[in-house]
Amino acid sequence: MEFYALSSHYTPGSGNGASSNSNTNSFASRREFRANNITGMLPPLGTTGMERNYGGAFDFDQMIESLHELFEHDRQIASQPDATRCGICYLHFPVSELVYREEGFYLCEGCDHTLGKQAVPMLRRQQKLG
Repeated sequence: MEFYALSSHYTPGSGNGASSNSNTNSFASRREFRANNITGMLPPLGTTGMERNYGGAFDFDQMIESLHELFEHDRQIASQPDATRCGICYLHFPVSELVYREEGFYLCEGCDHTLGKQAVPMLRRQQKLG
């Protein structure tokens, strides 16, 4: 069972590291407002007219719900007597679904596929069960 917490939709200009004029103008406007304000304090949000609405495809509520389901599933698996954690993603799986690596930790199928043959030194070894 796979859970995806984040949306894979790309929204141009959101978090891609590129500076936009609206950001620069917004910061300049806030500085200007502060300079013209006697106390130097910024006004409460919503009173300057400079607020930006986020119109991206990312759905925060959906991400929270997905994480809730993921952790609920993890707790159900963790309550089973034959379950242990993946040493990488730290989620619980039945031991029969995990691979024990010679470095001293278990890997779920997804993490095993991602790591491939790459060695990962561990500070704390997991005891091999069964």
